Amino acid sequence: MIDALLDGIALAPRVRDAAVRAAPWLERRDPRAVAVRARVLRAFLDEGIAESDLAGTTGYGYDDAARERYESLLARCFRAERVLARLSIVSGTHAIVAGLDALVAPGATLLAANGAPYDTLRHAIATAPYSLVSRGVRYAEVARTGAGETDLDALRDAVRAQRPAVVFVQRSRGYAVRRSLTIDAIAATIDVVRGAHREAVVFVDNCYGELVEEREPLEAGADLIAGSLIKNIGGGLAPTGGYLAGRADLIERIAARVFAPGIGAGLGPTLGFGRALVQGLFYAPLVVAETLRGLDFAAALFAELGCAVDPIPGDLRTDIVQAIRLGDRERLIAFARGLQRAMPVNARFAPEPGPVPGYVDPVIMSSGSFVSGATIDLSCDAPLRPPFEVYLQGGITAEHAVLGAVFAAQAVYEAGGFSSPMKP
Repeated sequence: MIDALLDGIALAPRVRDAAVRAAPWLERRDPRAVAVRARVLRAFLDEGIAESDLAGTTGYGYDDAARERYESLLARCFRAERVLARLSIVSGTHAIVAGLDALVAPGATLLAANGAPYDTLRHAIATAPYSLVSRGVRYAEVARTGAGETDLDALRDAVRAQRPAVVFVQRSRGYAVRRSLTIDAIAATIDVVRGAHREAVVFVDNCYGELVEEREPLEAGADLIAGSLIKNIGGGLAPTGGYLAGRADLIERIAARVFAPGIGAGLGPTLGFGRALVQGLFYAPLVVAETLRGLDFAAALFAELGCAVDPIPGDLRTDIVQAIRLGDRERLIAFARGLQRAMPVNARFAPEPGPVPGYVDPVIMSSGSFVSGATIDLSCDAPLRPPFEVYLQGGITAEHAVLGAVFAAQAVYEAGGFSSPMKP
């Protein structure tokens, strides 16, 4: 596979070295992936979907069988009492803010357990016009340790002192120098919260982490999770949407806020997209496993070229994001432009950094997915700020992620980012 991608690539010797280095874990059979596939297959068998369930509705969406079946499938996969998954919830951020808005009353406290959330969410919570803070919600953060981990002792003290209504946990790294959380780390965080204030709702941002590990955060004791339908669980087919899953009473409160009290989750058409949602979930375990393999190669390649990478090659992954530290602005821009040349859509365009709503710094993005913003497809994002890390995401097939990594590395080399195409 590698040799077929290397015609005209000056970095070919380094790419081959990275392929040799990555081979042991790229070729192994990941037992986690097998367990995840079995979970999703079991959900489909237990649900017993019929062809007639997939047609969906228009208008108000009363009695939409596709919606009801899809939400029931997600509940089985996530081990949730109830799920709210709707096309009208257009992103993970939308789902999270809707949940927080429903669960944290004015005067109550929202506590972020592992540092500041990702930029757009923190903006929506604390600094944007009409933010949660602007309507009277109290907001606080527990800073991460110097190693980027959750500070459990500081979290325990903060929960005891502030008695928050909701403790928010971000599973993925976002666009920050920090580690993504394992399910075991989430469980330890939840144990600390429960010991300090049993009534607090633990709300986990599950974006980028679905179907990566054998367990999901609800199985570790979380009360609520939220995410996007066009990331991991969309399988590359879901056209839009977001979800919340967890305790039935919390989902009912959120549905009343998203729609209307007294109506709640009783409406919401699938508009003929039920088939894509259900089929995407069926394919999702395979797509996620392919993504993880491709990102392992990207980590090996850029480590071979002297970059700091996280996770390191061969490490067990907890989400579909690979951080690569490039060190300066021009390398970030070159990386994004190189990656763009590997895209199935819009490959002829060159990304430019610019303002993005919710971000303080300019951001450069590379994307060419068939569904706009579907980061289960290969893409990258990079805020233009020190330490100048790029966040590589997705890849429906491992081969596509490998191609993108090679093109991105070649572009950085051509921009003067690596001193020599040969190993020193």
